[in-house]
Amino acid sequence: MLTELWVDRTDYRRTQVVSGDIPEPGANEILVAINKFAMTANNVTYAASGDLFGYWQFYPTGEDPWGKVTVWGIGEVIASQVDAIQAGERLYGFFPMSSHVVMTPGDVTARGFTDATAHRQPLPGLYNQYARTRSEPADLQALEDQRCIFFPLFMTGYVIADLLLDNDWYGVEQVVIGSASSKTGFSTAAFVRAAGFGGAIVGLTGEQNVPFSEALDCYDNVVPYGDLETLDNAPAAYIDIAGDVGVRSRLHQHLKDAAVSTLLVGATHWDQFAKSVDGGSLPGSKPEVFFAPAQIEKRDAEWGRGVMMGKAYTASIDLVQKLAPTLTMESHAGAEACDRIWQALLDNEISGQRGVMLSLLADA
Repeated sequence: MLTELWVDRTDYRRTQVVSGDIPEPGANEILVAINKFAMTANNVTYAASGDLFGYWQFYPTGEDPWGKVTVWGIGEVIASQVDAIQAGERLYGFFPMSSHVVMTPGDVTARGFTDATAHRQPLPGLYNQYARTRSEPADLQALEDQRCIFFPLFMTGYVIADLLLDNDWYGVEQVVIGSASSKTGFSTAAFVRAAGFGGAIVGLTGEQNVPFSEALDCYDNVVPYGDLETLDNAPAAYIDIAGDVGVRSRLHQHLKDAAVSTLLVGATHWDQFAKSVDGGSLPGSKPEVFFAPAQIEKRDAEWGRGVMMGKAYTASIDLVQKLAPTLTMESHAGAEACDRIWQALLDNEISGQRGVMLSLLADA
């Protein structure tokens, strides 16, 4: 049986479990059982920015106001009408919160393919690419769960660091990272330092997350949100992962013209996302929405397609292994668990320390 969790695009707390027959693949299609997928704050960001960047369009329900939140996961081909792809293959890529999905592989190589379904072609190409994991190095195959949980976020952190580097750090003396305990936050800090930034790397986080953020050893200084006015009034780039309008306003008011660059990256505070993007004027620079595929495409043109992502994968493997002692992994199964974790993400109750995997196959 097909099992999916649908989310009301106008009220993310409203969900429904949808069941039906497992579809049969048609000509040039494959049927994939989604073995497991990660659930992180990133998925909330996909929902909050879904209309802006097209995330809701990858797996449309055809029934307003319902949508399928996108996730990073591992799937197994269980039926194939494509000669070059056999049943039993494992795939890594961008899936819906579902037990099964039908795909239309195009540009098939030994390493992977793109989903050639017509409605997906105008969407960002990064999310249409699927890896055939059997062609990959053994050390990467051994990190399936970590790859789903951490790599999309770590790779975002890598691209943020590269964007800053590519712009000569915007001439700043400090990089300030909001939601410092988040996976995107602490990976950004690690990659900014690895890329050679010589200034201070400061993490902003809730009081309860200060000990964990400090233990990561990615920041020069970790400051609770309540104390952000203690930051040095030095030229700064602010990486806004929380999407908290109040925090960003306070920071800009404190730094004034020293707020040289602000990148809007995430939506930990998802209920403020629209206001966060369309907020009023502040002292200092005008906040800009960060969109990773744009910087990746720039580097693809400069370095060759796939070179940057290869660098990001290598860096992500190294960082996962380095931080493994401070991170916890857990797995859950079933639609009830999926909804419970989703609601906890909306309430910002899933610490960046937790790596959460889920499967809907248990109800299929």
